[in-house]
Amino acid sequence: MLKTVKNALFLSIFLLTFSQANLIELKKSEYAQFENLELLKRNSITVEKAFNAGELYILKISAQGAKDEIFVTKDKKYVISGTVINSSNGTQLKSPVDLTPLKNKEAFIYGHGDKELILFTDPQCPYCKKFESYFEQIKDKVKIKVFFYPLDFHKEARDISKYILSQKTTKEKIDAFFEFEIGDDLTKIKNMKYSKSQNESLEKILDEHLKLGTNLGVQGTPALFDKDGNSIVWVKLLSDYNISVK
Repeated sequence: MLKTVKNALFLSIFLLTFSQANLIELKKSEYAQFENLELLKRNSITVEKAFNAGELYILKISAQGAKDEIFVTKDKKYVISGTVINSSNGTQLKSPVDLTPLKNKEAFIYGHGDKELILFTDPQCPYCKKFESYFEQIKDKVKIKVFFYPLDFHKEARDISKYILSQKTTKEKIDAFFEFEIGDDLTKIKNMKYSKSQNESLEKILDEHLKLGTNLGVQGTPALFDKDGNSIVWVKLLSDYNISVK
């Protein structure tokens, strides 16, 4: 967002209590009430999407072609740029992301429950492995669409991801998914041989998963979303099912 805009903002961090699930998308006819605010109008800022988050409005905006997300107080006196944190549980307030580009591009689906989730995971991420250790307890409650997001500093994460993706059936992929723990001997992975066409196909899938995650704003793993594109904290998800993280 424009530097002149940021200099005029009220504050960069705002603490509040909110429920991410209670976001209500506003109609396009309501966008004018924000675009007519002097700060936005003066800097030719357009509103692409707007949500009522209870105590605040969340605006997805475009400022001279640059995309950003800002917040507006309910009395419309203040615009907030920066991170808005839930004072109860420390989660970050964000507008829902568009999951449309992810359709049918997951590595596999785990579980057969009613609650649909999207997961971006790294097979060498200890927090991912911790979350995934509880999958067995929630498989009848959730349906998780798994995408890989191997982080650069996990040296074998990409190779492990390729190994899992190379399996033929969903069951084989799930078995491979749980085959390795942090610190395991990865000789099997390092010795894997793929044909040129197979390797190119696996690399293409991984690159696409990384791009999809990056476009959603994924910066770390595990990154979990509900079917509406709202970010979910995995510990909170387990808590909702009366599962304590140990």
